[in-house]
Amino acid sequence: MTQEAIPTNTPAGVPEALLSWVNEIADLTKPDAIHWCDGSKEEWNKLAADLVEAGTMIPLNPAKRTNCFLARSNPADVARVESRTFICSEKEEDAGPTNNWADPTEMRKTIKGVFDGCMRGRTMYIIPFSMGPFGGDISKLGIEVTDSPFVVINMVLMTRAGTKALEAINAGAFWVPAVHSVGYPLVDADGNARDDVLWPCNDEKYITHFPETSEIWSYGSGYGGNALLAKKCYALRIASVLARNEGWFAEHMLLLRLTDPKGRHFHLSAAFPSACGKTNLAMLRPTIPGWKVETIGDDIAWLRPGADGRLYAINPEAGFFGVAPGMSLKTNPTALEALDHDTIFANVALTDDGDVWWEGLTDEPPAHLIDWLGNDWTPETGTPAAHPNGRFTVRADQAASIAPNWEDPAGVPVDIILFGGRRTSNVPLIAQSYDWEHGVFVGATVASEQTAAAEGSVGALRRDPFSMLPFCGYNMADYWAHWLKMGKVLGDKAPKIFQVNWFRKDGEGNFMWPGFGENCRPIEWAVRRVAGEAEAVDAISGQIPAPGELNLDGLDISQETMDALFTLDPAAWSVEADLAEEYFQQFGDKLPTELTNQLAALRARIADAS
Repeated sequence: MTQEAIPTNTPAGVPEALLSWVNEIADLTKPDAIHWCDGSKEEWNKLAADLVEAGTMIPLNPAKRTNCFLARSNPADVARVESRTFICSEKEEDAGPTNNWADPTEMRKTIKGVFDGCMRGRTMYIIPFSMGPFGGDISKLGIEVTDSPFVVINMVLMTRAGTKALEAINAGAFWVPAVHSVGYPLVDADGNARDDVLWPCNDEKYITHFPETSEIWSYGSGYGGNALLAKKCYALRIASVLARNEGWFAEHMLLLRLTDPKGRHFHLSAAFPSACGKTNLAMLRPTIPGWKVETIGDDIAWLRPGADGRLYAINPEAGFFGVAPGMSLKTNPTALEALDHDTIFANVALTDDGDVWWEGLTDEPPAHLIDWLGNDWTPETGTPAAHPNGRFTVRADQAASIAPNWEDPAGVPVDIILFGGRRTSNVPLIAQSYDWEHGVFVGATVASEQTAAAEGSVGALRRDPFSMLPFCGYNMADYWAHWLKMGKVLGDKAPKIFQVNWFRKDGEGNFMWPGFGENCRPIEWAVRRVAGEAEAVDAISGQIPAPGELNLDGLDISQETMDALFTLDPAAWSVEADLAEEYFQQFGDKLPTELTNQLAALRARIADAS
């Protein structure tokens, strides 16, 4: 079957090379029709209506949530599948010990096999999209091919998708090809038809990345980052390789604009592992009078040196794909208030009056719900009403906290980089790295303590360097080397690096720091450090606020508690150093010498403090 034999709405001006690629995918997957997406509101509404008619989406009560929908996935298709996510680099050592490597030649054979005829009976959608604002040096383009209209409407919210992106590709701009299928054809090779299901997917899944050719092929899942290939697949795994090759960063970082009482603007990027308050920080409501925090991005940042030598960052996404459970007016009112219109919810509960609900939204659950599986639910049911990974997709500019410069094609100059983790002891509330190399060491050794027995031993450390463990498209040791190299490029214009920890507990197991909006206080100290207006003292983990330097005005917290938040026990830190050394050993000779030197410097500081 050739493209000419398939109904299609191919726009004018598409170059022959792109048409040939589309034709090759169509020949392989054998769809009934091809639709080139223009990204228009009319197209979005038509696809949404089709999904409602098919039963894949449920429209919510328009009096409560205008133009909002709820989708329920197959219970076997609810999250990223890291065990089925592969880096198909030419050499296994280029993927490194923290990635799943697959031989690219063998994987291409496998992919060709599962994609053969996988779109029979379906429409193949072609989604041109831009990662980042149009016209900027940091932005890049892509095309996702998919047989899922649900993916299309989510991609339109999450990226700048449609005609304008296609025009840039037609003009010769670089683009990344991404091919996706749910793996549920409606017609077999013999012409036998079957009915569609509410959430088509396949038990066999492959999320594959080919770094040398910047290709993405994903099969078998219709959910999240497995299917929205602009997100983790492109924006991090493939982009991290492009960034290494081209001299920039693709990072799992939020972006904020901070305005102090003097009207000065500062920009901050931050990497936090899961369950460490990243989304809350992205929409922080500061408690210090006169301070303003605005959102540029909540999840991913691309950072590139500018003409002036400083590091400039964009949010390559156009929307938020956030976790709903745990979010409330207390934890993140800004995010919650952004979801009252034009939002897609997935795998959360449905209330009797046509609204959505999830654990943590209210202090008391409703008396009756339809849970994420479509079953009747009451508080006595004994299972969660919403899946723990229940999600929402919404345009970023629906958040009241969105910064006026969030779509500046040139990006924003980054002053501060934060690393965070969930640590009940040892790591202080905030510390500044001694220099760039020390900051890379801090990022490389970021760890969080396990929060549930199901994840392993409670309290055991789980390393997530730079919060990039599942997302770095190449060897993590080479990634650290790239950061060290870029530090030399940036020199004295590099952002200052800090580590924060909101999660220290006292002897009774209670959090000592109030968190949420109060997290502006250590950040305010970091801003003043950058501005040369705050003092610090040297400590084991870095430079910590000098006595009286942290702004605690209006905060009811004892000096004893503040002292405890910055207590650094040499014996405990000696264990930290041993664990870091053990972690580094898996990288062998690829481990940068600078990190070995930083480990020795840490041991020296521990010895001095003993």
